[in-house]
Amino acid sequence: MHFLDQSLSRADIESALSQGTPTFEQCDLDGADLSRLDLRGATFISCSVAETSFYAARLMHSTWQRCRGRQADFESADVTDAQFHSCDLNNSSWRRARMASALLKGCKLTGANFEEAAHLGLAFEDCLLVGADLRRMSFRKATLAGLDFADADLAGCDFRDAVFNGGSLRNANLKGARFENADLREADLGGLKLSDIKLFQGALISSRQAAEVLAEMGLRVG
Repeated sequence: MHFLDQSLSRADIESALSQGTPTFEQCDLDGADLSRLDLRGATFISCSVAETSFYAARLMHSTWQRCRGRQADFESADVTDAQFHSCDLNNSSWRRARMASALLKGCKLTGANFEEAAHLGLAFEDCLLVGADLRRMSFRKATLAGLDFADADLAGCDFRDAVFNGGSLRNANLKGARFENADLREADLGGLKLSDIKLFQGALISSRQAAEVLAEMGLRVG
């Protein structure tokens, strides 16, 4: 069933699910309680899901395009193999979500919380993750394209053997993060503290980056 430009309640969506796999386009789901619903394979196009609860919902293989969802709650949801394209999900919560093989591409995720998310195979591309909580997440051997981690909490993250194609680590919390053999030559490393330098042992940076880091620490390169 295809729902176009409608404001839908939980009861409306439960009725839709009884009739097959739905597509929601330009629908208003703001503030709805959609917790624990089985929305496997559903499609959301240009929908508004601000402050909507998808707590423990089943969202496997769902597709999201150009949706707006500030403070949307995906806590404990199963978004395995789901795809999010060009969505605005600032300050959304993904705590304890199951995110295996999910893709978030071109999304705004400023302030998003990924605490304890199960993330094997999770991929971010060209995403704003400014101020996001990504503690202890593994990006090992990943190619990270255009990820802005400025001011993000990356404590305990694993970036070993990762390749940064652009993006930023400016002023991020890097306590306990690992960067051995990471290629950081295209990343913005501004705001590094002297205490952070040891984290980058074995990482590859450019001579320009090295000079900028030293300059920020008040040292001059002759």
